[in-house]
Amino acid sequence: MAKHYLLYGSERYALAILRPVQDAIRARGDEAAWFFDGPGAEDLRPDEKLLATTEEVRRWSAIAVITGSNAVPHFFPGVKVETFHGFDAGKPRHIYIRGFFDLYCTTGPNDTRAFSDIAERVGHFKVVETGWPKIDPFMKDIAGGLPPVRKPPVILYHSTFSPSWSAAETLYEEVKRLSRSGEWYWIVTFHPKMNPDTVAKFRALESEYLRFADDDNILDLFPQVDMMCSDTSSALNEFLLTHKPVVTFKNRRPGPQLIDIDDASQFEPAIRRALERPPALMQAIVDYADSIHPYRDGRSSERVLDAIDAFIASGARNPRPKPMNLWRKLKIRRRIGYWGPA
Repeated sequence: MAKHYLLYGSERYALAILRPVQDAIRARGDEAAWFFDGPGAEDLRPDEKLLATTEEVRRWSAIAVITGSNAVPHFFPGVKVETFHGFDAGKPRHIYIRGFFDLYCTTGPNDTRAFSDIAERVGHFKVVETGWPKIDPFMKDIAGGLPPVRKPPVILYHSTFSPSWSAAETLYEEVKRLSRSGEWYWIVTFHPKMNPDTVAKFRALESEYLRFADDDNILDLFPQVDMMCSDTSSALNEFLLTHKPVVTFKNRRPGPQLIDIDDASQFEPAIRRALERPPALMQAIVDYADSIHPYRDGRSSERVLDAIDAFIASGARNPRPKPMNLWRKLKIRRRIGYWGPA
């Protein structure tokens, strides 16, 4: 009998994270269905199953609920599995336990160490390092080594949405100036929650040398560019897996894998340095990529399913019960509109 899984999303980016898991589920002869309590359901394909109500979810009776979100409805059947919605970019609350999950499937050694230390202390969840499902198709696309820089070079500009971390407004004039020179080609994309006024300003810069991209999955843009410019966005860690350089503005956690600047006047020189691909920088990028996601086989989704199977086979229980979490559970019930039994 086919196993049922539930893929849970609260943002459209859940599609990019969980579709590789859906592919792995189907490859095993099992079935996946989706539930959204935010945007995303409207972008499902005809061959993807949507459950529109909590009652349908409970009838689906999944063995596991898999999500990249920070929380999950506790009243949904199945083991609650967190796959994360991004890498640790130095923002608060990445290494943070909300008490909803039975199993954390971590992306690489850095997160595994951090979450395992907490698991040993609190005892109400298990940690298994699997790699990140979102990366699976991407890893297959970038196999074969680092391509040479294009002529003209193509630059991806991406910024996070938080005003305290975003450099979009600070670097706007520089992007405007440099994109008009014609020396480089630019692709601009922002976090879905970016201030609409900022989006409109950058969209107005579109020209033969700059394209504003509305792609839901930023990974689709990575093979098209030679480097990235950003700030404190988790997407830059995804980009570093390509082994291409990144220029950041006042990054919250700078290191040798980044060319970090703190003044707009340094932007152009930093880009020129990145496009030269200095050996020390390129080695630091490889070392960092291995520390956050050493898996380049495109099989992280399969490892997530294996981790779920092993957890269920061991009894689907952790040494200690999850915390009561009454206030958070109440907020989820109110958001979804479900007041029935857990």
